[in-house]
Amino acid sequence: MKKWLGRIGFALLVLVLVAFIGLATWEPFWAKRADISLPNRAYSAEISRDEFGVPHIYGKTDTDVAYGVAVAHAEDDFFTLQDVVAMSRGRYGAIAGQDGAAFDYAYHLLDARGTAEETYPRLPKDTRALFDAYATGLNDYARQHPGEVKLGNLFPVDGVDVAAGFALRQPFFFGLGNIIGPLVEGEELRPEFGPPIPAAGSEATPAAEPAEVIREEADTAPDQARAWPLPWGEDGALAGSNAFAVMPKKSGGPTILVSNSHQPWRGGVAWYELVVESEEGWHYAGANFPGSPFPFLGHNEHLGWTNTVNTPDMVDLYKLVMNDGGTQYRIGNQWRDLETKTVTLPVKLGPITLPIRRTVYRSVHGPVIKNDKGYFAVRYGGIGNLGQLDAYYRLNKATNLEEFQTVLARMDIPSTNFIYGDEAGNIAYIYNAALPDRAKGYDWRNILPGDDPRAIWSGPVPYQSLPKYVNPASGWLYNANNTPFTAAGAGSDLSPEDFAPELGVELKQTNRSRRAWKLMSEAQLLDRATLEEIKYDTGYERAGYVARLWDDLAELDLSDDAELAGARDMLMGWDFTADNVGEADALALLMIREFMSASYQNKPWPDARTELEKQVGHLKTHFGRIDPPMGELLRLRQGKVDLPLDGGSDTLRASTLWDVDDDGRLSVRHGDSFIQWVEWLPGGRVSSRSIQPYGAATTRPASPHYADQATLFVQHRLKPVHFWREDVLANAKRRYTVSHTPTR
Repeated sequence: MKKWLGRIGFALLVLVLVAFIGLATWEPFWAKRADISLPNRAYSAEISRDEFGVPHIYGKTDTDVAYGVAVAHAEDDFFTLQDVVAMSRGRYGAIAGQDGAAFDYAYHLLDARGTAEETYPRLPKDTRALFDAYATGLNDYARQHPGEVKLGNLFPVDGVDVAAGFALRQPFFFGLGNIIGPLVEGEELRPEFGPPIPAAGSEATPAAEPAEVIREEADTAPDQARAWPLPWGEDGALAGSNAFAVMPKKSGGPTILVSNSHQPWRGGVAWYELVVESEEGWHYAGANFPGSPFPFLGHNEHLGWTNTVNTPDMVDLYKLVMNDGGTQYRIGNQWRDLETKTVTLPVKLGPITLPIRRTVYRSVHGPVIKNDKGYFAVRYGGIGNLGQLDAYYRLNKATNLEEFQTVLARMDIPSTNFIYGDEAGNIAYIYNAALPDRAKGYDWRNILPGDDPRAIWSGPVPYQSLPKYVNPASGWLYNANNTPFTAAGAGSDLSPEDFAPELGVELKQTNRSRRAWKLMSEAQLLDRATLEEIKYDTGYERAGYVARLWDDLAELDLSDDAELAGARDMLMGWDFTADNVGEADALALLMIREFMSASYQNKPWPDARTELEKQVGHLKTHFGRIDPPMGELLRLRQGKVDLPLDGGSDTLRASTLWDVDDDGRLSVRHGDSFIQWVEWLPGGRVSSRSIQPYGAATTRPASPHYADQATLFVQHRLKPVHFWREDVLANAKRRYTVSHTPTR
């Protein structure tokens, strides 16, 4: 009997071992593909790196350059590039576990792969060649550095894989996660944009600040993490940015364009700085995200642009009328089969990876989510369109404002504001968005009837319908993730009354917007020095959520707690600048963060006393006082670098999101990121300067460029961009060639 029990125990052990090995090894074999299709051609690029390691990639052809972009970026941050590739193939859960699987669910729900496979062959041949070359560069680096590869059979990839990453990311720029997340969880959905635009004449426009017809509450936080799930990490994309453009008549000299994006400092949407140049006329200095063969913002010889996130109402939700079996839905008088697909989500748990099965649905409207309340279809601006892959490439090579607007007028880039400047002295701001061409007669802010075919729009409104500014009388433009109806100052700002409410143009205001509008309106001259003061401004206007918070503090009865009363009195005497000077700066920084979040995300308003107790407790615990210098609290930390920072969550000098470290310090991870300052003097060549919080190699601790820009960053200093060929060669610290030889 004991012998049999021993045999049974041994057999069970073997079964467990086999199961363990299977769960530890199945995913790479399951994911192996034989459908990779890449042209069998040669590529060669020269990479020149300056003293900060920023690559200048030069090639005879644009495809040579795209190949070099992939290799240079992989040399600096292959760690993040692999995450992006895994997301683009629905395999991120095999790297990041349950959180990664949520991203993979979004990949399947939005049919990112299907969109890429359908649209990629229709792209222009030269655009497809660019993406294929970029994919080849990733494959070559992975093959040459097998010890760095995180996941088996993640490579090779092809241009369609890279395109699928674009299909996955773009819809979340304008807040699709705020719809999908609550639907998946079965939560109540709130109206997207709240009350309609006030009637004409309902409130006047004060001369000292932006129009107060713009409500304070934003549909999403300009500087906050957005709701589940984001295919690039919790911080969102372009979430919270500033942009400035000034005409020569207002600057007293050059056309000035300032790009001041607020991005995560690490991860899938951390900016990567580069300069590209080919003998086919592609010459551009700027930055991209991991997974892109071209820069998304920056400048060429003739013009430049930057972007800020806009959040128009571009997502519509339909409740489907289903049959009893849940297999068909009604459109008009017809019943249609609900598309159903079962997908496998790999979920890494320690040394094993579990295969989790999920069902995704689709209707003619778009993706469908089933919950306890029914079946809901989601339709969003730009759905099924990957023309942006070509549009950004054409924008990189545009030479004047007309060419630039011609590309944007295609409506292929579904969202993000464009702020523009050029060598001819032109400036412009286009509220770019593929706004749905909606029929009148529906409440587009709420759930729509899924069986009404008239409610299913087919494309965007014409480009001519978008809010836009070209060379305003004021001579300047800005955006700080605010409504487009405050952008150029009194007398130059557009009116919301001139745009149909069906467009869903956002009405939100931010503190950064209030400050920029005020400071730029007050300036007689917006020269370099004045504009630098504005860009690095750390002030808060006592308006909106800030005013409400301070009113709450003033009304508190703190007679029972002398310490809290003293803290409140210190805050009441604050100068409303997060400049690392005043005694109340640290406490104010901590207090504002939660109330800003509540306001911008429409969350419950915090209790002022509870928050005051919490933040006073934090400072007392970690600093032994309530008034430490803010720079001791707010830090830039990367490896051994540990530096003081200034700015706040919603100031023009932005220190937006942070981690609370064990020592109580706030380690900033999101805020001012890639800053680029571009100038065109009349008759002169373009020049630019830039800075990053860390360096060119943010995931390579052994690299000298892991954090070599940090000191300049905290000192409000910029470094030169080496754009022109002779300048590149004169400042190159390292030059080498990377190449790909075709197989025979």
